[in-house]
Amino acid sequence: METLFTAAAQRALAEAASWSTREDCAELETPAVLLGLLGESECRAAMILARHGIDAAAVCRRWPALVRSEARFPAWRGLDAVRRPASEGGVAVERFSAGVEAALAAAKRRLFDYPRPLMLATEHVLLGLADADDEVAVWLRQQGLDPDAIEAEIHEHYGHVREPLSGQIGPPVDFPADEPVPSPDAATSSLAPRPSPLAPQPDRMQALRVIDAAANRAREGLRVVEDYVRFVLDDRFLTEHLKGLRHELTTALSRFSLGERLAARETQADVGTAITTSAEGRREELAQVLAANFTRVQEALRSLEEFAKVLDPDAPALLKQLRYRTYTLQRAVEITRASASRLASARLYVLLDGRASLDEFAALARSLVEAGVHVIQLRDKRLDDRQLLERAAALREITRAAGVLFIVNDRPDLAVLARADGVHVGQEDVSVKAARTIVGPDALVGVSTHWIEQSRQAVLDGANYIGVGPTFPSQTKQFDQFPGLELLRAVAAEIRLPAFAIGGIGPENIAEVLQTGIGRIAVSGAVLIAADPAAAALALSRQLTGQPGPT
Repeated sequence: METLFTAAAQRALAEAASWSTREDCAELETPAVLLGLLGESECRAAMILARHGIDAAAVCRRWPALVRSEARFPAWRGLDAVRRPASEGGVAVERFSAGVEAALAAAKRRLFDYPRPLMLATEHVLLGLADADDEVAVWLRQQGLDPDAIEAEIHEHYGHVREPLSGQIGPPVDFPADEPVPSPDAATSSLAPRPSPLAPQPDRMQALRVIDAAANRAREGLRVVEDYVRFVLDDRFLTEHLKGLRHELTTALSRFSLGERLAARETQADVGTAITTSAEGRREELAQVLAANFTRVQEALRSLEEFAKVLDPDAPALLKQLRYRTYTLQRAVEITRASASRLASARLYVLLDGRASLDEFAALARSLVEAGVHVIQLRDKRLDDRQLLERAAALREITRAAGVLFIVNDRPDLAVLARADGVHVGQEDVSVKAARTIVGPDALVGVSTHWIEQSRQAVLDGANYIGVGPTFPSQTKQFDQFPGLELLRAVAAEIRLPAFAIGGIGPENIAEVLQTGIGRIAVSGAVLIAADPAAAALALSRQLTGQPGPT
């Protein structure tokens, strides 16, 4: 029977499939699965591993032969990896190794009395790895990961008693569109309604009435938000998160009998049905629909959390976690919406060094602005802080007059001093959170991403845009690996946060970039090394917008 995985577990397996102890290995190995789980940083398995001091560096020290290789094809769908023609080179990950199969079997043995279909989450995979009989299991137990303790923690976290998880706190469950959530057997499931001997019957009925109304508001609001993200933003990544959240709410609500909720429902006698305000009957723009329904969801979840305390002491913790999830998702959705609007016309982004002198720098910057560049980033590793700030002040004046965005690389402090429009950070620089703390809520914060997981994380972290690459070898910066066009296609398929392709892009290959679905580029050498930088920038801008060149 096919093994089913949550969306987070599938992403972890996809990440794991890019790691191997040997280049010609066509199997997914257990040490690589550990790295895949750690790569899905917000999942329950990664949190458990981190609590025991296990990170990617520790795994690689234990298995030094593990190497990440772009020659492997890790696009994972359930049990099957995407096969590539032999002519394209590389090795397709075609199957689980015997060790991974044994780990999955161990997890299923632990979950033998869970209702079917069984869907394995990341913590279930980790449970299996720790419970199996191989070197990974031995090492995990040596680090203090006891399978019994992991299983007990899973049950305690979700308030289950020998019952399955329909989803997990963190990344969402990937249910097919509009497919009903599998309902556990009310006779055996710990998710079945639980009568509360503590609540007097009148209190119980009144609490059920509130829970029924709040549940309806939360589900309705989530559906509206999901429809906005799905149809207005067209953002697959955030839609999956919202869909998973909606299904997890359904699972949490199954703790309260639908029959009892309906019995307590008094719509005709509800004094609130006739109370309304003028603001509720009108929305000036779609953004107001989004904001109003996120608020509706959060208020409803809080009401559910409080009134559930009367009926089920385990339910409030679940509902609280769902409410916190909505806060993170609201930020991600709102920033994606606002950033897409603010950067709607920003297509050509040029990275500019400080040049040999201030005069040369200013002259080049003016010519680029006149050529129609939309964003200019000041990036120079040679100049001291005083010189950088001098260049930044000059660039601020030049770009402000033309309405061009001005970004400072790496240095949020200098971005503030220069009154720049934002800052750009790399994976090894300060975090988005730290940069945002310094530059404030209105400034742009961009992030360099080299893998799809980093791009997804940047969305959840609250970045305003991402740089995606490197795409091709660059004349101005050296890279060890090239995610290439495949990463651009992956980002374009699921993320609507503004994304700039970067790395070796020029007039000779820009068409390949645009074919991936990414319509923005960030360049340096293609402009700065050209005999006429302004003309080179203008030509790239015309290619981006499909305008004919000079005849």
